[in-house]
Amino acid sequence: MVDFIPAPPTAKNTETIHARQIAFAAAFLLPAAKFLEAPSLLARYAKGDLLFPAVLHFLVQALVLLGVLYAASQSEKSLLERLQNALGKGIYVVYVLYAAYFLFAAVLPLLDMEKFVYAAFFDTAPTAFSFAAFFFFAAFACVKGVKSIGRSADLCLFLFLLPFCVLMIMSLTNADFSNLMPFFGTPLEGSMQAFSRTAPHFSDAVLLLPLIANLRYKKNDGVKITIGYASGAVFTLFFLAVFFSIYGSIAPREHYAFSKVAQYFPALAVVGRIDLVFIYLLSVVLLFYTCLPLQYTADLLAKSFSTKRKTFISAILSLALLFAVLFLNRFYDGFYATITGKLPFVFWLIADMLPLFLLFLPKNQNSNTPIKKEKRYA
Repeated sequence: MVDFIPAPPTAKNTETIHARQIAFAAAFLLPAAKFLEAPSLLARYAKGDLLFPAVLHFLVQALVLLGVLYAASQSEKSLLERLQNALGKGIYVVYVLYAAYFLFAAVLPLLDMEKFVYAAFFDTAPTAFSFAAFFFFAAFACVKGVKSIGRSADLCLFLFLLPFCVLMIMSLTNADFSNLMPFFGTPLEGSMQAFSRTAPHFSDAVLLLPLIANLRYKKNDGVKITIGYASGAVFTLFFLAVFFSIYGSIAPREHYAFSKVAQYFPALAVVGRIDLVFIYLLSVVLLFYTCLPLQYTADLLAKSFSTKRKTFISAILSLALLFAVLFLNRFYDGFYATITGKLPFVFWLIADMLPLFLLFLPKNQNSNTPIKKEKRYA
């Protein structure tokens, strides 16, 4: 469901995204957003059992991802081509639905990132428009196509892996893993409440769906992507374990977790806050992640209205989100409680259940079926 010109049967495959890049996105891009508010939310409801609801989330997302990958492996055509052939003009309903979903799903990460930037990078109270610079970058990113997402995923190999490893090594000096004991010491009701409340943070397999839909599936592509997602899950679970091992019972009060896990490293008292260098690098990954649903939204809106004016759509989208964030910032607690407490079903339905209908797409379709050409926004 991203930028793609369906090739005629005799044309050379002009794939613009690679399985390696999707695997890198799953391993190094998706975990970034789970290092802000998700750890404190999990600790608030599940306490020392915070790994249990996180594992449940990853199992659900793994099933969704495996279902989509299996559907993609059943034909030489991409999922997008097969969906266009199966639905005809009905494809525009899918475009509009997922454009609305990605826009909805983008707001919470935007608010989290704004709060994190203000807390971590400003010594004095920032102005109301200090975060506006992000939307200039977002408007630029939204004009770009799937190639830019692939390149961002490649960059995240370095931008994520190095700072993550360094911060975890620095954090281990203060970790007391006995804080996680006893296993299953929290009532099941608390763990399931943690599972429900963190659905917006973990329903992320759908962020790989547009990339996989654009992919001409080859042998072992599914293995690469699955290994990438499993790696991202391991990184996240290890981070959660270290986070709770450091903070224990006060973990629910520690927001923006990845900026705090290494702050008690003994050497920092001598050399200064060198951990901030690695926090800044991870923040770049977070920047790419936050732009991802916005890129999908802009692309799907352009397709929905059959327009080539993607620059105009990107500008309007970024401006509207800027004012939405400024407005919602005043009602942050209430908005957050509404999304996490009353609307998890939106994520379960659209992000987790609907993609599984791709399993019912016809495997072999008439190769002469006309497919509407769409402009590649590269």
